[in-house]
Amino acid sequence: MSAAESLNLIARQNERTRRELGASPARLLGVWAFTWLVGWGLVYLADDSHARPLMPGWVAGIVVAVLFVAAIAYSAYYGGRISRGIRGPSRRTGAMYGWSWMISFAALSLINVRVMKAGELDPHTISLLWSGTSLLLTGVLYLAGGMLWQDKLQYGFGAWIVVCGGASVLVGVPGNFLVLSLAGGGGFLVASVVYFIRERRSGPTRVADR
Repeated sequence: MSAAESLNLIARQNERTRRELGASPARLLGVWAFTWLVGWGLVYLADDSHARPLMPGWVAGIVVAVLFVAAIAYSAYYGGRISRGIRGPSRRTGAMYGWSWMISFAALSLINVRVMKAGELDPHTISLLWSGTSLLLTGVLYLAGGMLWQDKLQYGFGAWIVVCGGASVLVGVPGNFLVLSLAGGGGFLVASVVYFIRERRSGPTRVADR
């Protein structure tokens, strides 16, 4: 092989390895975009405040639960895939960041359940409590990830989700579910598309034959 052919072979192999590891978050964000857009959209359309709800509220709740369980399972698979073959500080950092999601949301659930029992809140207030705090924590964790990996897009996405958390409380019920679906899910979708375009543009640079 000539020097140019060798460099092109190395570049193609690097690209293949990167894609096999699934390092781009575009697909993962796309899964969560679908989950939020469809799941919370159905909850909004099934709300009793509508003249003709699309479906019973309990059916929409089951759909949301199934979608979120599937998205969490895929996230776990994705995390294991990108950490395959990685050792040292990078693997440890990724694992600690992944565990921070589970620890934070477990604590959030305990706090919200305790507040619900102590305050005797009405159903609308409970809905606003969960949507607002969940969006806030999600946004803060994405802010932390953006800061950790110096990713401006991830940091900006985290800021957007934090804003959505405030908006979901301001609009009330059932508007908060619409914010979760369109603003939250739409944010995931936009981030997924941007990461996908970035991945395509940053493909291996071909060395011109001499």
